[in-house]
Amino acid sequence: MAEVVLRNIIKNFNNVQIIKNLTLEIKDGEFLVLVGGSGCGKSTTLRLIAGLEDCNSGDIMIGTRRVNDLPPKDRNIAMVFQNYALYPHMTVYENIAFGLKIRKLNANVIKKKVDEAAEMLSLKEYLHRKPKELSGGQRQRVALGRALVRDSEVLLFDEPLSNLDAKLRTATRTEIKKLHQKIGTTSVYVTHDQVEALTMADRIAIMKDGIVQQLATPKEAYEFPANLFVAGFIGSPSMNLMKVTLSEIHEDSISIVSDGLHLKLPYNSNIIDISPFKGKELIFGVRPEHIYIPTSNEDNQFTSLQSWVEVVEPSGSRTYIHSLVGKKHNITAELETTNVGVILSGSEMRLDIDINRVHLFDPITEKLVLSTQKFVQKD
Repeated sequence: MAEVVLRNIIKNFNNVQIIKNLTLEIKDGEFLVLVGGSGCGKSTTLRLIAGLEDCNSGDIMIGTRRVNDLPPKDRNIAMVFQNYALYPHMTVYENIAFGLKIRKLNANVIKKKVDEAAEMLSLKEYLHRKPKELSGGQRQRVALGRALVRDSEVLLFDEPLSNLDAKLRTATRTEIKKLHQKIGTTSVYVTHDQVEALTMADRIAIMKDGIVQQLATPKEAYEFPANLFVAGFIGSPSMNLMKVTLSEIHEDSISIVSDGLHLKLPYNSNIIDISPFKGKELIFGVRPEHIYIPTSNEDNQFTSLQSWVEVVEPSGSRTYIHSLVGKKHNITAELETTNVGVILSGSEMRLDIDINRVHLFDPITEKLVLSTQKFVQKD
C-alpha cells in the first residue's frame, strides 16, 4: 500500500486545459472516488496516475517515488477497466494468471495467488471457463482478480460497473467495498454515478471542468456542499434551489423572502456574519427529504409553504411530490409512502420545511454562505 499525491497537475489536449492545477492527496489504504459529469477530467486524472497519459506539468507521487517518467508497468499499480479487457481465448484461470506469467513467477506461486483470488471473489468453479461463458458480473470479478493477484500498491478503477444492469451493479459495488475492507489497498475509483460515490467512498472528490470542487467524506459533501455545483450534483433527487432575498437579520434568526416563500431561519452571528448579504439575492437550498407534510393544522408562516401539486411520483417506500410554490419555484419533496395518503395532481397543499437543514449560497461566487445545520449540532 502507498499514498498517492498529485501536486499542481496540468494536462492539456490540443491546447485545451483539461486538468487545471490539480492538487490531491490520497491517503495510504484509502478508497477515494473521483466523481463528476462527462468531460470533468476524472478519467484523465486516473490515466495520469496509471501512466497512460503524461501531464504537462506537476508531480505524481506513489509512496516516496515520483513516477512521472515511469511507464505503467513500473508504477506498481493495477487497473480495472470499464470493458473488462479479458482475453476471449483464455480461461478464467489464464486471464487472472496472465500478468504473473509475464513476470515469470514460479508456477506454484501463480497457482497459489490465483486460487486465493478466486476464493475471495467466488470464482473457483469458473476457473476453466472462458469469458463468453460468464455473466457480466462474473467477467468483472475476473478483471478484479487479475488486478488483485499483482499485489500492487494502488488499485485503479475506471467506471468498472457502468456496463452492468442496475441490480448487478448494486451487488458488485457491495463486493468491491467488502474487498477493499479486507485487503486495504489504496484505491482510486472513477464514476459518474453519485450513488456509487456516496456508498463506496472513504472520501469523494467532486470534479467539474478539471477542478476539484470539494474533497470530503460522503456525509460532509452531502450535508455541507461547498458550492452550488456540489449541492445540485450530490443527492438524488437533487437539492431544491431557488432565488430568495435576505430581508431581515436578528440576533438569533434571519428572514428570507421570495415569491410564495417567507421563512425565518436560525442564525448565530458569533459563528458567521451574514450582514454583507442583507437586502441582496441569495440561492436557498433544501433537500427533498427535509420537506414534510404538516402533522397539524396549526398555521406557522415561518416553516410552511403553500404549494400546488403538479406530479405525484410513487417509488415503493418513497413518494416524490413535485410542486409549484408561488409562480416560479418548482420543488420536490421526498416523503415516506405510508405518510402520503391520497394526493391528486392539481391540488393545493401545505409543506413544512426543516429550517435546521437548509443552505444559502452566493449567486455570484456560487459558494456556500450558510448552513443552518451548523446551529443545531456541534462543529
